[in-house]
Amino acid sequence: MTRNLLLIAGLAVLVAGGALFYMSRERATPVAAGVAPAAEAPADQTADGSGETDAGPVDTSRVIEMALGNPDAPVTIVEYSSFTCPHCATFNQGVFRQIMENYVDTGQVHFIKREVFFDAYGLWAALVARCGGPERYHGIVEMLYQDQRRWAGSNDGAEVAENLRRIGRRAGLDNDQLDACLADRDMATALMEVYRANAERYGIRSTPSFVINGQLHGNMSFADFQAAIASAAGE
Repeated sequence: MTRNLLLIAGLAVLVAGGALFYMSRERATPVAAGVAPAAEAPADQTADGSGETDAGPVDTSRVIEMALGNPDAPVTIVEYSSFTCPHCATFNQGVFRQIMENYVDTGQVHFIKREVFFDAYGLWAALVARCGGPERYHGIVEMLYQDQRRWAGSNDGAEVAENLRRIGRRAGLDNDQLDACLADRDMATALMEVYRANAERYGIRSTPSFVINGQLHGNMSFADFQAAIASAAGE
């Protein structure tokens, strides 16, 4: 697992470096990359990953939980998804909205979103999604999944980077903010470390995956979620 994540991180930096070179010639603004996810803490706390690299411990204190709903709800659902995963996009545009309407908005479920990184583009997308903080995160996530085929459908790193920047600008971020976030390698490394820790802790091997009150589930229909939520709540 650790070796695979390091390879992804290295690929992210290499591809982003190419995008940076290309875009700096066009507009003299930096574009870079990184990768990583979050752990089991309340919405206003940081993830608790605590791994080390060859350079020493990884500081994950900036990787905050992106949560929705009542933190005191009897059921907590943690979604593990990749921004480049088509099944994750389908879930977020369908079943997720039903869960929000029926359980999160009614205070019965606390819902946490955590990123999974299988490729460099997914990491770049996470850096853009988190660029505006918790206030903009969920709106940017919705745009990323809604426009997934358009922004992620190129083999050209520079084109993908600019597509992501375009989504960020639509969310109200400016070029300087986006450049700083895409070039934030410390954040990318922290995200990767938190993902590694969570993947090992919960056995995350595919996306989307869900941990409901500590129990791992695969992708499900809304009816199956209803049954799982009822069981977790002791009904």
